[in-house]
Amino acid sequence: LGSSCIYPKFAPQPIHESSLLTGALEETNSAYGIAKIAGILQVQAVRKQFGRHWISAMPTNLYGPNDNYHPENSHVLAALIRKFHEAKVSNTAEVTIWGTGTPLREFLHVDDLASAVEFLLNHYDQPETINVGSGDEVLVSELAALIAEVVGYEGSITHDLSKPDGTPRKILDSGKLHDLGWKPT
Repeated sequence: LGSSCIYPKFAPQPIHESSLLTGALEETNSAYGIAKIAGILQVQAVRKQFGRHWISAMPTNLYGPNDNYHPENSHVLAALIRKFHEAKVSNTAEVTIWGTGTPLREFLHVDDLASAVEFLLNHYDQPETINVGSGDEVLVSELAALIAEVVGYEGSITHDLSKPDGTPRKILDSGKLHDLGWKPT
């Protein structure tokens, strides 16, 4: 498994598999993206040299049980859940989220990823990477408001404009996978 972090920061949207290695990665996670790219190339090399039927699937942003909720290094969805939950419990008047709130993100539940991987193991045998996404996107600010509502947080939401937004929009083109017959629940 790879990550959508393998794609350039300003890749055309939705991001097609052919966008790999066509531009600079997002600076905040480029080392992670490069490590994932190395894994993809290794899978392709082993497949070619030894005839192994290995594939590389690139999931979008994941969420679900056992996520990383660490305040310093979690991804946006888990970070927002923790922030709003803690703010609700401690009756904090204001929650600050990073950046403008305008970036668009796509999310996929881990159970859907497991379903997609099982599907791919039975229906896909190509050397090219394949994207695994939901096809749905949400503004970070809308995600924050939804999480606040779900946890019952009634305070205000502010934006720390000194913090980065990251990639402006990140949604995968999962058309290849969907054309094979898989769809998320």
